[in-house]
Amino acid sequence: MAQLFYAPEIEKSSLLPEDEGRHCLQVLRHQKDDIIKIIDGKGYFFDGKILTHNPKKCEIKILNKLEDINNKRNYYLHIAIAPTKNIDRVEWLLEKCTEIGIDEVTFLLCNRSERKEVKIDRLEKICIQAIKQSQKALLPKINPIISFSKFLEQNLNDYSQKFIAHLVDENRKELGFMLEAKSKICILIGPEGDFDTNEVTKAIQKEFQPVTLGKSILRTETAAIMACCSVAIKNIES
Repeated sequence: MAQLFYAPEIEKSSLLPEDEGRHCLQVLRHQKDDIIKIIDGKGYFFDGKILTHNPKKCEIKILNKLEDINNKRNYYLHIAIAPTKNIDRVEWLLEKCTEIGIDEVTFLLCNRSERKEVKIDRLEKICIQAIKQSQKALLPKINPIISFSKFLEQNLNDYSQKFIAHLVDENRKELGFMLEAKSKICILIGPEGDFDTNEVTKAIQKEFQPVTLGKSILRTETAAIMACCSVAIKNIES
């Protein structure tokens, strides 16, 4: 498995980010003229030749550019989720969803939320490590925390399928049966105490379809993984 280096501006700047350059030259002990693999987080791999041995200014000459066709998805998945009180569980769900396949994550501030802030920089680093580990070139978009009501006020009309997973009542259908392949999908997942009745009503008014993720009552992060897997499996079948 190739060691990947993340450089989002590699086509504009010939330098690796300083932390990546240091890891490349000081930790992995690459030398001048070595060929390394680079990802830009936008869906492309690069072969680059190291031109200098300065870890603070590791200059690269791009030899070729290749689209990440193997991991290119025929769907778009956006999960909007209330972050858990334990940040380790948030990091874990982001890591796993990134490995499985997700395009965008928004953190929601709900009426029953226990966590009211998240550190986006830290979470992006988790996702960068996950795409390196799973040999992907596309980095999910991580959005700052936003109130549930403000999220619903956004223009969400370009999503062909919108769902809210909740436990408020029994008038819900199985997510797996509702999913359509090759769709742009947004799924809402609530806090550890679930969405309240008012939030569910508002979402349904915005044309979110109420769904269940199974008979078991799932933790927030488990629900996100289940939703992500359901979408991925539906598109494998197609």
